[in-house]
Amino acid sequence: MHVDEHMQIKRTAWILAVTASIGLLTSPAALALRCGTRLISEGDHQSKLLRYCGEPYSVESRTAQRALVANVGNVLFPGIIEELQIEDWTYNFGPRKLMRIVRLENGVVTDIRHIGYGFLQD
Repeated sequence: MHVDEHMQIKRTAWILAVTASIGLLTSPAALALRCGTRLISEGDHQSKLLRYCGEPYSVESRTAQRALVANVGNVLFPGIIEELQIEDWTYNFGPRKLMRIVRLENGVVTDIRHIGYGFLQD
């Protein structure tokens, strides 16, 4: 094995290790929100979010529709249209902590995102 091939293998292994580490560090953070000693994650109800994290700084609401499809054997049957109440709750934990947007669909947490550092509120 030539020196160039050996260096290429080491470089590739290092890049793969760094990429895997970044994926492990960033994935769970986007799926959970810590409020005190409690953890909020996808599938939790809005009552748990309110109980442990309190009222959000702001709420944006909208309705959307989603077609439900039944899969029977290998045949897909169009189902009914479900109306969703979608809310994005923004939590501002101050200038030293990251703000979060928690998406709720029909009162259930479906997504949690970081949006940068918060700010002092009046």
